[in-house]
Amino acid sequence: MDDFPSRIADALESIALRIRSLTVDRVSRWLKWAALGLVIATLAGLGVLFLLIGLFRIVGEITGVRVAYAALGGLFVVAGAFLWWNRNPRSEEVE
Repeated sequence: MDDFPSRIADALESIALRIRSLTVDRVSRWLKWAALGLVIATLAGLGVLFLLIGLFRIVGEITGVRVAYAALGGLFVVAGAFLWWNRNPRSEEVE
């Protein structure tokens, strides 16, 4: 009977550890990957932004600023038109 309080404490501790492994540990892994994904997405966005700025400056030096604005603006218009065209895929009608 002297061992009863320690067995109860050990049982409660094992239950708490089991519940923690099923809930908190899994969520912490998902949150770690989500945070890493946000950091990667931010760095990728900055990389694309710096690439566009560098491209604009190179084209601006070679051809002039007005041509650079026209070229990159035309590129964005074409990309936007392509995305707009594909926004709703056409579904084949069932007869």
